[in-house]
Amino acid sequence: MKKQKVVYRFFPYQGVELHAKKEIPFELKLSSRLLLDEICFNWNKERLEKEINSSIDAGNKEAFIGLSEKYRHYIWE
Repeated sequence: MKKQKVVYRFFPYQGVELHAKKEIPFELKLSSRLLLDEICFNWNKERLEKEINSSIDAGNKEAFIGLSEKYRHYIWE
């Protein structure tokens, strides 16, 4: 059996150059996602605490019960 020969021919590209973007490392993506999740978690928890305190000050029992049900998800440890 004869060996097959491969011949490559180079034709220069005449179009516009394309520049590839550098990929962000996985560790950086993960750490930034975790940090953003923690910031959002803390902000939502503080907002609920303020709303619960204002409902206690106003004496609104229904609002307090509804907000405390939502707040339980933040302290379920």
